[in-house]
Amino acid sequence: MGAIRIHNVVKRYGKGPKANQVIHGVSADITDGEFIVIVGPSGCGKSTLLRMVAGLEEISEGEISIGGRVVNDVEPADRDIAMVFQNYALYPHMSVYDNMAYGLKIAKVPKAEIEARVQKAAKILEIGPFLQRTPRQLSGGQRQRVAMGRAIVRQPAAFLFDEPLSNLDAKLRAQTRLEIQKLHRELGVTSLFVTHDQVEAMTLAQRMIVMNAGRMEQIGTPEQVYGKPASSFVASFIGSPPMNLLTGQADGTRFAAGSGADATTLLLPAAAPRAGALVLGLRPEHVEIADDGLWPLQVETLEMLGAERLVHGRLGGALFTVRMDATLAPPQVGQAVRLRPAPGRLHWFDAGTGLRVGD
Repeated sequence: MGAIRIHNVVKRYGKGPKANQVIHGVSADITDGEFIVIVGPSGCGKSTLLRMVAGLEEISEGEISIGGRVVNDVEPADRDIAMVFQNYALYPHMSVYDNMAYGLKIAKVPKAEIEARVQKAAKILEIGPFLQRTPRQLSGGQRQRVAMGRAIVRQPAAFLFDEPLSNLDAKLRAQTRLEIQKLHRELGVTSLFVTHDQVEAMTLAQRMIVMNAGRMEQIGTPEQVYGKPASSFVASFIGSPPMNLLTGQADGTRFAAGSGADATTLLLPAAAPRAGALVLGLRPEHVEIADDGLWPLQVETLEMLGAERLVHGRLGGALFTVRMDATLAPPQVGQAVRLRPAPGRLHWFDAGTGLRVGD
């Protein structure tokens, strides 16, 4: 069984008052067979958290268990996990077959079983024709499949992926994401996948952990995280383009966005959850340009993205983006337009803590 439990895990570098704490009490229960994506910006601690699960980093406080066994003091080789790295980490002088079989040979697995496992993994990953080639004779995508194959033959309790697609071009990344999804459906092995790419996180995850500055901001399904972000950070990080965020003062159905000369009073389709300093959030697809709109927008730039168009402008001194169907007539740069927010689609966050307010 590959269930993983992370309980109040802390990581510090150094000791005493000068210690640098990079992970702040992260907790998560990952069920057997679940695919979890850990996502966040560079330096947020996501790879450090993964390396603690793998045993490559010591845990300063807390507890990690795999398959019901506490592994805080267990060596990486004895944790029953297999890791796939960003840089493939293949032996350049060995064939694909030998790269995949090497760990099994060291573990003294019988020759016939090694052959069966390697051939099965090669079939799943469609790398059978390349088994006698060396890594330098393969493309980047093929090398990454070999790295995944080497993990598969181990038949571990859990797979740990550390930004495995970062070295691939955009088209190959999209293709490899589909292959990883298919692989998980076939094998059903618990997987932790680290990425800074929120598109990867949204498309791969059954549930996702959003990290920020060493803290877990939210854990949930992609639908939950996108539709009901727990903080203004999550709202701004998850989504492409990100959620529009306006800081201001709420009073019933009025919201004074911005401050000073740029302040603009917006009429709300529904009352704010409370009066006072708040951050109002609205996704670009949940607002439309309409003559009877409630909010003013000064159009600054347009982006054509095939089936859709992004309209960027200023509202209350803040940047604001509207997503519209590319078949509709776009506004002109410099034009003042009116916006109509979709009822029930406003998000509210505390201006101080950034935490979600209301439902």
